[in-house]
Amino acid sequence: MKKLFAEFFGTYWLVFGGCGSAIFAAGFPELGIGFAGVALAFGLTVLAMAYAVGHISGGHFNPAVSFGLWAGGKFPVKDLIPYIIAQCVGAIAAAGTLYTIASGKAGFVIDSTKAGAFASNGFGAFSPDGYTLQSAFIAEFVLTLFFILIIMGATDKFANSNFCGIVIGLTLTVIHLISIPITNTSVNPARSLSQALFVGGEPLSQVWLFWVAPVLGAVLGGFIYKNLLQNHSEESKINKSTINP
Repeated sequence: MKKLFAEFFGTYWLVFGGCGSAIFAAGFPELGIGFAGVALAFGLTVLAMAYAVGHISGGHFNPAVSFGLWAGGKFPVKDLIPYIIAQCVGAIAAAGTLYTIASGKAGFVIDSTKAGAFASNGFGAFSPDGYTLQSAFIAEFVLTLFFILIIMGATDKFANSNFCGIVIGLTLTVIHLISIPITNTSVNPARSLSQALFVGGEPLSQVWLFWVAPVLGAVLGGFIYKNLLQNHSEESKINKSTINP
């Protein structure tokens, strides 16, 4: 249960901090943080929770990450469903908190016909810059694949894991810098589901892509790292002792 609570709170903070920055701060007149600020907010939330509770649950905060680590042989299949449920509940709870706060401003309404409404993800007319389903799928697939490769490499037993939280947080920042104009950036099915539930309409009907593409990319990324990159030899131990005495 401690692991599941860690995943709940970690995902809650990721959605609250990342999506909250997009909802409240990105477009604030003259002082808005813009795309770069939102990207940094997502990266910083993951970095913070990785160090805060990562030692308890592994710090997934993302169903795609759980699938990727499973495919890479780093996570037991029996824990997949409980982790995903905890992550989705945490994300939805955070979205509910954001909705409650946003409702405190006069005139607040979620326009389900607008791209990026309530920090939702989308493609076609619901892509921030009008990218097609194909473009959105490729972006989410490739970015999640590399996210898993980097996570597995940074947390490998032969790597210097003291800074893995920083590496993972910065990677998520770069991912957002690349893909906010394409899909408003998901690479996290729980984050996409939570916002779409409050928006409804077409963004909710498109949420399938933000489960399928990230999960497939993550599974392939885990498989690639496990079978093509991961090294279990004595040479790796020697290399580590040379690099990190």
